[in-house]
Amino acid sequence: MKSPRTSKIATLMVHSSPLDQAGTGDAGGMNVYVVETAKKMAQAGVAVDIFTRANKPNLPESIEIADGVNVKHLQAGPVEGFSKEELPSQLGALTSAFMNYQKQLPKDYYSLLHSHYWISGQLGWVVSEATGTPLIHTMHTTAKVKNLNLADGEKPEPQVRSIGEEQVVKAATGLIANTDAEAASLVSLYDACPDRVFVVAPGVDLQSFSPSDGKAAARERLNIAPDAILLTFVGRIQPHKGPDVLLRAAAEMVSHSPHLRAKLAVVIIGGASGYVNELEKLKSLAKFLQIEDVTHFVDPVSRQVLPDWYRATDLVCVPSYSESFGLVALEAQACGTPVVATAIGGLRTAVSDGISGSLVDGHDPKAWSAVISRLIAEPARRLLLSMGAIEHASHFGWEMTARKTLDVYDWALGVENKGKSYKIIKNQ
Repeated sequence: MKSPRTSKIATLMVHSSPLDQAGTGDAGGMNVYVVETAKKMAQAGVAVDIFTRANKPNLPESIEIADGVNVKHLQAGPVEGFSKEELPSQLGALTSAFMNYQKQLPKDYYSLLHSHYWISGQLGWVVSEATGTPLIHTMHTTAKVKNLNLADGEKPEPQVRSIGEEQVVKAATGLIANTDAEAASLVSLYDACPDRVFVVAPGVDLQSFSPSDGKAAARERLNIAPDAILLTFVGRIQPHKGPDVLLRAAAEMVSHSPHLRAKLAVVIIGGASGYVNELEKLKSLAKFLQIEDVTHFVDPVSRQVLPDWYRATDLVCVPSYSESFGLVALEAQACGTPVVATAIGGLRTAVSDGISGSLVDGHDPKAWSAVISRLIAEPARRLLLSMGAIEHASHFGWEMTARKTLDVYDWALGVENKGKSYKIIKNQ
């Protein structure tokens, strides 16, 4: 039985809409995280309004995406052709739009604000100070960590972002990090108070992302040859995600083992993000490496179809330069597919090295080629990793993410109420 909703949360995610297709533009794992956690919190009795900037014309003010979860559109700046990098110029407009909306509501309508990504954190900071509503913030990624791990030729994150993040860390009642490593970076790089940083791991929909009826059936549905050697990358096409590393590794593989070419299929699922020509550059790289015959580019697919791609794949590759967590890795493992990922950031938590997949130090294509080739040559080893992947992913459900997030909310409300015991779900 559902609990009656006794609290409402205002979730701020202004730079990317929860309605957008993950894998394109600025929509990625964070979009999935926000929506799935909101759904589970609503099921527990806490209603969630997700505020985002209207990025298309004629959008309604409010759209219900699940029972107790509504997307609210704020009007600020042009609705189209406006990049994430330009959005800080619209913080005044976003703040005005939010405050005008809140004026129509009863006093203390929202128990708490939860902002995601630094731009939303800036909005949350101003609203929190103006209304006295506690602010919880989740960074997801930070400029300082990204700038320590840039891809070759990748443009560093601007100083305005680093400064903005420092301000949000100082202003927030509490911070949520995805992993212990991220929590440590918030303390060491941003001088966050350790007592105000909480670790809440993201989750996976273990009903949708599951082994289901297996690889053979998934391949039949997707029209993939039963004996294909399938390597898959899923995510936005941008240098920081490292899709070029997989292509270069594949080129190394067919160079050393020409017989692989007949069965090898490297699938890149995703759309360009922030880098207008990045997809075309990746296609040109495949041609330059002389592997365009084994490389396949697939547009981002729906959450309903994506599990079949994971199930059909022999190895999902996540060669990112930094990840606060790495939802793709977790989703793939939940479907029973081992993951090869960079040994960095949250991927060290998302992938259990040697148990559910393999972690690779750095981005040397030769190292990646060696790891992937070894796993391809050992189907028995892949089977063991597949079993380990399912078990590892089983510990990460969105219910747990939501429950731990609600615990942080209780703590924040206790802080604001001078340490008094407070339950956001009051009938618990």
